[in-house]
Amino acid sequence: MKTEMAHAATRAADPAFLDGQPQLRFRQSPYDYEIGRTGDVVVESVSDGQSSVSQPVRFAFGQGLVGHTYIYQTEGSLYESHVSYYSDIKGLDVTTGHLQSQFAGLSQALGRLLEPQEAQKCFGCHTTASTTSNHFDPSQAMEGVTCEGCHGPGARHVRSMMAGQIARGKASIFNPASLDAGSSVDFCGACHRTSGDVVQLNVRGVVTVRFQPFRLEESRCWKSASERLTCVTCHNPHEPLVQDATDYDHVCLRCHSGGQPPVNDGQVVCKISRTNCTGCHMPRVEIPGMHHAFADHRIRITTDKETYPN
Repeated sequence: MKTEMAHAATRAADPAFLDGQPQLRFRQSPYDYEIGRTGDVVVESVSDGQSSVSQPVRFAFGQGLVGHTYIYQTEGSLYESHVSYYSDIKGLDVTTGHLQSQFAGLSQALGRLLEPQEAQKCFGCHTTASTTSNHFDPSQAMEGVTCEGCHGPGARHVRSMMAGQIARGKASIFNPASLDAGSSVDFCGACHRTSGDVVQLNVRGVVTVRFQPFRLEESRCWKSASERLTCVTCHNPHEPLVQDATDYDHVCLRCHSGGQPPVNDGQVVCKISRTNCTGCHMPRVEIPGMHHAFADHRIRITTDKETYPN
């Protein structure tokens, strides 16, 4: 419960929903946006100066490191708010992927309709148990990615383990550690995005820096690592994300060690430094409008004049 994934979604009643603020405002001419709390209810409204529309917000997606995107529901359909909260500016701005343009009406200015399949995928990555037995019901969603979000239903596992039936307990739940390297990265990429998402969304350039599994599989380290490099090589999904770049040096040196154990397997040894490897080879890149710099997982030797590699 201390991991970022466990806090990938919050409900309106959570005091941290608006980053602890009672009210947020934003203007994108000719529209004025306001998101405010009254008790456990959070309402978003938009006005054009003559009239306004509003909707109670149900969920905020995002654990807060970058920010929060708001989800509301009306007439049985789910919508993604046109404005999101960004932690770096401690305020609202246009939601990533939304156009900064005029709208046909205030309802359209308030948010974007999520088609059923898209809504199900959004909830599937930010909550747990929103889909059970192939039935999507966001009202049943548990906030964040809990144990069952990655390991599947756990009731039989818990019963067996508590009864001391260890072998049966281990066999009754999915363990991603059993996956080969490619399948492991694709497993994480189901939410964090793979090459399939790049093709489907038809995106290129700096926007793909958020698609860490895709970027990783484009790097030479991935292609020459003999299946030793996956997302969990560097990141323990059961612990908070490590923010200190030097804590990842020992992972790089497993291969780039100059022939000393662990084996080098012909990998190039850095002549500049043995510390802060990611600072040079995984530069942080800011996506325009997102107010946050993401570590580029396409591990490479960078130069100041290079164009962003797709």
